Amino acid sequence: MSDAPVHLRRFLGRGDVLAVAFGAMVGWSWVVLAGEMIVQAGAVGSILAFGAGAVMVWLVGLTYAELAAALSRAGGELSYTFLALGPLGAFVCGWTLVLAYAAVCAFEAVALPTVLGYLLPAFSTGEPLYAVAGWDVRQAWVAAGVAGALVIGAVNYRGVRFAAFAQRLAVGGLLLVGLAFFVPGAARGDLANLAPAVTGWEGVLRVLIMTPFLYVGFDVIPQLAEEIALPLRTIGRIILLSIVMALGWYALVQWTVGLTLPPDTLAERALPTADAMSAVYGSPWGGRVLVLGGAVGILTSWNAFFLGASRLLFAMARGGMLPAAFARLHPRYGSPAAVVVLLTAITAVAPFFGRPALVWLVDAGSLATVVAYLLVAVSFLVIRRRHPGLPRPYRVPAPAVVGWLAVAATVFFVLLYLPGSPSALAWPEEWLIVLLWTGLGAGLAVGMRRRAAALGPGRQARLILGDQAHLVHSGAGPRPGPIPAGRSRG
Repeated sequence: MSDAPVHLRRFLGRGDVLAVAFGAMVGWSWVVLAGEMIVQAGAVGSILAFGAGAVMVWLVGLTYAELAAALSRAGGELSYTFLALGPLGAFVCGWTLVLAYAAVCAFEAVALPTVLGYLLPAFSTGEPLYAVAGWDVRQAWVAAGVAGALVIGAVNYRGVRFAAFAQRLAVGGLLLVGLAFFVPGAARGDLANLAPAVTGWEGVLRVLIMTPFLYVGFDVIPQLAEEIALPLRTIGRIILLSIVMALGWYALVQWTVGLTLPPDTLAERALPTADAMSAVYGSPWGGRVLVLGGAVGILTSWNAFFLGASRLLFAMARGGMLPAAFARLHPRYGSPAAVVVLLTAITAVAPFFGRPALVWLVDAGSLATVVAYLLVAVSFLVIRRRHPGLPRPYRVPAPAVVGWLAVAATVFFVLLYLPGSPSALAWPEEWLIVLLWTGLGAGLAVGMRRRAAALGPGRQARLILGDQAHLVHSGAGPRPGPIPAGRSRG
């Protein structure tokens, strides 16, 4: 594998990066899950859960902000964990995060038919093909999800510049819909609907375990690091800004829905946020407008995570962790074409499992997210100790305190998903997703050892770390030297 064919070009500006991160975190879940979260925890309780989740994400985000500026390489977490934990630690982190990203893409492929079913009641009629967990899967439902997967795949096949342009347009439309919902909803809502404000701490915990999946998205920025044309310090600031924006959005959704709808009706509503907007405007068209905004959110989240997953898989392949075919770029568009095709195929399978897959994907993806965050937090501490002289355009204040708090917060979240916790993953559906993905990763890790040996430790370090490869010193040979003149750093 030569370095030159795997060079990514810098196209993305400040607005592009912020649109990718915010659009990733605000997808469709705020439309379909708001009622369930209020039933579980109460309107104020669900906001508290989002706030607690934001604390964990903020601590992790601080570590990301420093590392993304110091190690600006495609694949983001792959380079941090490679430098701190070695090739196996990097593979585990990368593969785990791919599950989180792929789960979001699959979630949106299942969510898209839900939008059409709300806007076009006839869409949900017809003879069912089969049932999943008591839910009828229909041909139109599957066709819509598969069609969406093909569209997102085609957008990403055209390259990052086209995908970023589409992202900015979609995020702009999403913000307009939010403004039309939050302002009149807060003005016309009834405080009596908020009772009970908090149903109980077990309910708050149930909502809390969902928040990592809903906040995941700021970490897409490091995946695109090689394609961002901004000062490195700015990248760290945008990561933190996107987390604040997402917290504000989710809190406003919960507050507005809680004010607008009686709590005893929420459990019966398929799309409570849309119903709330219909109530605000006194007309069904209000709900349809909001659902269209939710559809835009589906596209922003889907597109952003597709970008992140494709760059992460590309970086893993470039570093010898996956087959080399996934590291080849399209000669015209500069996209990792084979990865795009693979992700499109994976996403297109999700609609065949119907709407029950929404919750399965949220919970399994959340566990994968916090495991990856834990590995990044540990890597942050290790790199701070081993490489104090590493240039850090963005520096975290009190790094030891932030790093250990991030580790503690992510460990706490991991424990919430394990058996024995009241919020543990459900068996068999959610655990099967995790176990099957782990088994597939274990098989790929065996091949990684052979590919890494063929590259050699020095070359693998250069391909994963780029300019910072000199920080790695393998016992099997000398420190990697500079890349010969005339060759791209890839």
